[in-house]
Amino acid sequence: PTLYLPGADHAGIATQVVVERELAREGLDRHQLGREEFLRRVWEWVERYGSRIDEQLKRLGVSCDWGRRSFTLDPGPSAAVRRTFVDLHRAGLIYRGERIINWCPRCATALSELEVRYAEEDAALYHVRYDLADGSGHLVVATTRPETMLGDTAVAVNPDDDRYSGQVGREAVLPILGRRIPVVADASVQTDFGTGALKVTPGHDPTDFEIGERHGLAVISIMNPDGSLNEEAGPFAGLDRAEARDAVVARLGEDGALVRVEPYRHSVGHCDRSGDVVEPFISRQWFVRMGPLAEPAMEAVRSGAIRIVPERYERVYFNWMEGIRDWCVSRQLWWGHRIPAWHCAECVEVTVAAEDPAACGACGSGRIEQDPDVLDTWFSSGLWTHSTLGWPEPTADMERYYPGTVMETGYDILFFWVARMIMLGMFNNDGRVPFSTVYLHGLVLDPHGIKMSKTKGNVSDPLDLVDAYGADALRFALTTGNAPGGDMRLDERRMEWARNFANKVWNSARFVMMNMDSGAGPAGDWGRMPDPVHREDRWILSRLARAAGTVGEHMAAYQFGEAQRELHDFVRGEYCDWYIEMAKVRLRAGDRSAVAVLAYVLERTLRLLHPFMPFVTEVVWQRLTARLPGVRGDRSLMTRRYPGAADGRIDERAEEEMEAVMELVRAVRNLRAEFRIQPSLRIAAAADSDSMADALGEEAGAIAALAMIDPLTIGAAHADGADRATLVLARSTVSVPLGGLVDVGAEARRLSDELESLAAGAERLRGRLGDGRFVDRAPPEVVERERERLAALDERGDRVRGILERLGG
Repeated sequence: PTLYLPGADHAGIATQVVVERELAREGLDRHQLGREEFLRRVWEWVERYGSRIDEQLKRLGVSCDWGRRSFTLDPGPSAAVRRTFVDLHRAGLIYRGERIINWCPRCATALSELEVRYAEEDAALYHVRYDLADGSGHLVVATTRPETMLGDTAVAVNPDDDRYSGQVGREAVLPILGRRIPVVADASVQTDFGTGALKVTPGHDPTDFEIGERHGLAVISIMNPDGSLNEEAGPFAGLDRAEARDAVVARLGEDGALVRVEPYRHSVGHCDRSGDVVEPFISRQWFVRMGPLAEPAMEAVRSGAIRIVPERYERVYFNWMEGIRDWCVSRQLWWGHRIPAWHCAECVEVTVAAEDPAACGACGSGRIEQDPDVLDTWFSSGLWTHSTLGWPEPTADMERYYPGTVMETGYDILFFWVARMIMLGMFNNDGRVPFSTVYLHGLVLDPHGIKMSKTKGNVSDPLDLVDAYGADALRFALTTGNAPGGDMRLDERRMEWARNFANKVWNSARFVMMNMDSGAGPAGDWGRMPDPVHREDRWILSRLARAAGTVGEHMAAYQFGEAQRELHDFVRGEYCDWYIEMAKVRLRAGDRSAVAVLAYVLERTLRLLHPFMPFVTEVVWQRLTARLPGVRGDRSLMTRRYPGAADGRIDERAEEEMEAVMELVRAVRNLRAEFRIQPSLRIAAAADSDSMADALGEEAGAIAALAMIDPLTIGAAHADGADRATLVLARSTVSVPLGGLVDVGAEARRLSDELESLAAGAERLRGRLGDGRFVDRAPPEVVERERERLAALDERGDRVRGILERLGG
């Protein structure tokens, strides 16, 4: 019994930004419409576009319980949001206060730390002279944001910095505005940054705000919410912040206060949605105290109650949680869960309640108004594990499905979502964790290893890929061979590879069913494994059992990429390329005993593949089981029991003997390719083996057919000669006469020329890769491509040398 529950959050900032852009094209803004009409327009947009992701997921075969789809603004989750806010407030974990927050001037709202993306940018470091008020000297401060100096209320130095020991306690004069500000000593000042003297702007920097609190400094905000400067900026009021920087620097130069400007590269925060530079901004907001919530959430992972896969992300989780700051949860938006707090016009108290109050809870006045802000989207998303199950009511769903088992998501929202689900889930449910395992997948990158972005134009529409290659191919291409938390590059070659594998499954099934329809279908109880008649039957049944066991181990360890690689190698490399080809030899000879084994292995393989390739496996399974006695085909394949190693039996002797057979066939095929012998031309060969002679003799017909040998002699391999190539293999020796097939002298000369060309090419690549400037400056994907080319040249060179040795050259 599994609940795979689909749904969506309301994406507060992103959705409102999109709708406001639509309004702007009509010459309108939300304030002209009013809150009620604006929200109607947003709901209209959601109804129009909100199901797009659902349709993509359905096309990809995501088997959710679609009848239970949930939305964070649905009545149930909305009630849970209010209840959680009220409970946190009563517990003293939600408060309202003035603090430095991240502000996006374009979105006109506060942001959490997690909604800020940092990027390295080239900038300048401005060194500015602050004269001491008593005329005894000056200090020089270094800043990347000279416009904010208009809000300075102190200069700070480290108490252990001897350079400034005589200046602490004095007053400095703020350039341009002439305001007198104290020189204070604070241990947070870094002595090795700039000059070691720090301009303190409590209204525009979180570190400065903390310094200001410790020293009782005034907090001055010089900026309006739209990023322009206010009246506190004196002569620069009304300028945009970018314009103000240039104007302030120019004025400092005119006044002789600008000491020097030097290039500087640093990390700058940008709004995750709009891309605008984020402004540290003093503002009155609602906050959640995170310390008391973070500690039990960390203990849940420490104790093993919650496991994070891959394990390396546990360290990342702890690093963030240990340094966690209070969470600013209010947003200056209209779309979202409105904060359940009412402000009284009479007594200025705030009433927090789950149900809309009729009067102030403190004085009883009816003159109350609900807070205009909404909650951060992640507040409601953090309740997803239980708000969708009916919480806070004691529902049957809560009893059955909380806590859940596996939480699967991208590693990039470990903190946005996963950590908050753990903290809020435990707070709301008496300390019970919301799930026992967190599985983190990687991101889908473009062919060059770059994160997909609409602004970069490198996004692949999944529905276009489904139309071109099929849903099964897209699923298989994205996940095969990929480790937990590992990013995946998506390119056409990988899509073609996955599509070809899906075609291989389809075509192999057609072959099996064609032979079943010819009147030689399996008989007896289909639930039991068929009795193997030949060595290759025992071999493929043994390999199936091993594959099922290995896949099960990988699945249990959440190594889904390795599970799929194992299945691909078994289906394509063993079942299709070897067993089916050997079965064809028997079928052509009139031996129909392979059909039962073919069908049995196919049916079990379809079960193993179904979680990864649900469409092709379901269709084939339904058609296959219509031909099988004792199998109900009226149900979906996904309801069948998943195979394991216990379903079969391991036959190590058959595996070893068949490996000797396949090794011999591969060797002869490779030799044919190396000497460019026509595929349709049958060649003579002799093989010998001390331990496998009987097996090779019994499988001589299959060997001859698969390697195009005629005649094949077992037990009489010959030594090397001028007209003969001898291959010494792990379990046997095989010799092939080349007389009449190959011009040995010409072939040796051709191979010698190729070897020289390979050596020259490898030498050039080694020189390039040995150049530190190339390795340091070239894009990583280019360096990796050159390394792959060198490895391929070396591998080909080794093969050519081996062929020349066999030719005696």
